[in-house]
Amino acid sequence: MLTTRVGLQMPVSMAYDEWERTGLRLAGVVDSSCWWLGDWLVYGKDHYADRYQRGIRAVGLSYQTLRNYAWVSRRFGLDRRRSALSFQHHAELASLPPEEQDAWLDRAERLRWTTKQLRGALRAGRGTERQAPAATAGPSGRLELPGGRLERWHKAAEQAGIGFEQWVTSVLDSAAADALEEPAEPLDEPAGAASGIAPGAVPTPVPEAVPGTAETSGQALVAAAVAG
Repeated sequence: MLTTRVGLQMPVSMAYDEWERTGLRLAGVVDSSCWWLGDWLVYGKDHYADRYQRGIRAVGLSYQTLRNYAWVSRRFGLDRRRSALSFQHHAELASLPPEEQDAWLDRAERLRWTTKQLRGALRAGRGTERQAPAATAGPSGRLELPGGRLERWHKAAEQAGIGFEQWVTSVLDSAAADALEEPAEPLDEPAGAASGIAPGAVPTPVPEAVPGTAETSGQALVAAAVAG
């Protein structure tokens, strides 16, 4: 298997298990690169305050992207990062106080939440300002639920570790956001009230292509990971 600047050259014949392992390694490189770039920028800013902007230009990534990575990296020291969770999991919690971050990381790791599940639980935990109106069906003002749906929903809320009403509100809000295709808020480092970022609602930008010299090192990292 050969990695190039513009693609991945796969062998003509490859067993499924090998193909799957390759995907896992590639995904791991992508996720780890967010941490690597964040730590790299933090180091540069701490040690080369007068020159680190030149390094950013050499890398070729936008300053905002690197700033986002650096902010999350600063919020989580190496000893507090969870290898079982993605960079995105940590980014969702970056604006919270450290003790709350650890509590949510523990829960997400224990329950094996995806980032979407973590985001939904965070919304429910904060309590939405807009309360979902009671669903009605006909003059009775009640919604008839066939089968054991209500019991299943209660179990799902219990599994998520949140109250039933909070779980219902979170699920409905998430479904509405998906249906309306609402854009995600941009990730930024808080700067007082001007940041506009709600606690725990921090999306992570998709890593950009790294041209020039940085691309060469990126190829080496991917190649090493794929080679295993």
